[in-house]
Amino acid sequence: MPFSNKALQGFESRIADVLAKDFGTTPSYIWWGQRQGFIRNTMNATLESGRCDIVMGVPVGYDLVRPTQPYYRSSYVFIYPRGKYKLSSLDDPILKKLKIGVHLLGNDYENPPPVHELGKRHIVDNVVGFSTFYSAESPESAIVDAVASGKVDVAVVWGPIGGYFAARQKVPMEVVPIPSKPGDLPMSFEIAMGVRKGNDALYARVQEALTRHSGEIDRILKEFNVPVLARKATPTR
Repeated sequence: MPFSNKALQGFESRIADVLAKDFGTTPSYIWWGQRQGFIRNTMNATLESGRCDIVMGVPVGYDLVRPTQPYYRSSYVFIYPRGKYKLSSLDDPILKKLKIGVHLLGNDYENPPPVHELGKRHIVDNVVGFSTFYSAESPESAIVDAVASGKVDVAVVWGPIGGYFAARQKVPMEVVPIPSKPGDLPMSFEIAMGVRKGNDALYARVQEALTRHSGEIDRILKEFNVPVLARKATPTR
């Protein structure tokens, strides 16, 4: 959560249902950890192993698939108790004095853009890492729970995760999008569905369905408290 779980409660599952109904069918799922080999073992796997037709939630520009038009754009956000600070960018001097929770990835991966940008600003010793790979010992809510409990002062987290779990805390939370700054890594990303390269017919059908149901998709995103930014005029391929 908030993206999906095996009970199909997440917003990606809800959006997949919208698409499937447009196609006159029901979705079936192949679950695979988003680590190395994710596309190879799902989208690009052989028919005998049950390959996928669509991958939900890929960034526009992701070159292992053919991304559709984006169905939302979000950004990394600050999460902190309401009224406690007034953070607006990674350049705020107070960040050097606060304990900051961030998601860290494994050794084979690059860390998320905010982690690199904090490091570039010499904000390192006061950073507390949380695992991106969720487990019973490290639930997906842990980074936002840590803000509510006071373990960290502020979390820097991908918008859909931050917005969803911030809304479920007993402590009222601020959810503040982090602006992208010239010369820095981007903080916002447009999110699309990924279709196998060469499957032009399916790509066209998905594009048309996303256009037809854009209002319904927007309502689902709002229901899950996803911080949504205006979409860019990004050409699709």
